[in-house]
Amino acid sequence: MTGYSPGRQLQHKAAERGSPGASKRSGGAAKVPAPRITALGGGQGLSASLSALRRLTSDLTAVVTVADDGGSSGRLRAELGVLPPGDLRKALAALCGDDDWGRTWSEVLQQRFTGTGELGGHAVGNLLIVALWEKLGDPVAALEWVGRLLNVQGRVLPMSAVPLDIEAQVRGHDPAAPAIVSAVRGQANVAVTPGTVQSIRLLPQQPPAVPEAVSAVLEADWVVLGPGSWFTSVLPHLLVPELADALVDTKARRLLTLNLAPQPGETEGFTPQRHLDVIADHAPELGVDAILVDERAVTGGAFGQADLAGLEKAAARMGAALVLDRVAAADGTARHDPELLAAAYDRIFRTHGRIGPWR
Repeated sequence: MTGYSPGRQLQHKAAERGSPGASKRSGGAAKVPAPRITALGGGQGLSASLSALRRLTSDLTAVVTVADDGGSSGRLRAELGVLPPGDLRKALAALCGDDDWGRTWSEVLQQRFTGTGELGGHAVGNLLIVALWEKLGDPVAALEWVGRLLNVQGRVLPMSAVPLDIEAQVRGHDPAAPAIVSAVRGQANVAVTPGTVQSIRLLPQQPPAVPEAVSAVLEADWVVLGPGSWFTSVLPHLLVPELADALVDTKARRLLTLNLAPQPGETEGFTPQRHLDVIADHAPELGVDAILVDERAVTGGAFGQADLAGLEKAAARMGAALVLDRVAAADGTARHDPELLAAAYDRIFRTHGRIGPWR
């Protein structure tokens, strides 16, 4: 199968990479189509994934969680009854062009007002998105307009058209009663909860998926899930019935990207295997083709000396090949390096089949 590389992809014009109608290069050779990739998640984890994937394709769709209830997003959601815009804003910023226009707009979207007044703490991008929602009455169309203004490379969609709440069952939420399981509601609370998260559910239960998000999963060549806050950014996609069904039914190959470290509060003390078990417990029918793990994180890094044999068995139970690679930033923080992550994605896409045989 013909391979491709991030370096070669970067040399092509965006229009050439993504134009669906172009089948020949100027010299007459057949053009290898860009992979159609759908990435699921939220927050900084999804931004990291998008920053890497945009180096490989322009046919990229982000499907974003809509359960945030903290900060600027929480305030806008409570006051106006809108979807929380923060994670959508971060995804748009990650897809802005790598030129003066794109970098400037990315910074503007992320800029927060200072001071203690009513605007204090609000991100400019949040207000822009909400203004378009109110004007158009269509969350998907509004995000398309923001994307056109910013000249983003790809598309950003909410996973559901209704705001969602996360409710977690947490063992030891009360330190005085470590054996008691309590319900903790709200993404902001779940993210920092003491104790151990056992499971989550979405409220309202069985929320409707955005049809465009379902189509993006069904029509993809690859679906990428993670990295990100495991219970509040990664798992929620698996609890929206239509989206979960699409993830099971799609002919796309599926890639799960593990975090670089346990997250304080939400997954504190979790082993890599426990992360995989959580996915399997919440979505037992979901099959995965490959699981990407930073090799240093599981060989004496943030996860300690992981049980690699056990991790391989956990991956195999999901039908996945375990892929160890170097994807962490060199500064020692728990951040993915976009170039290294792009290279790792590229190798996985080529090794496990970049374009599906159904095409």
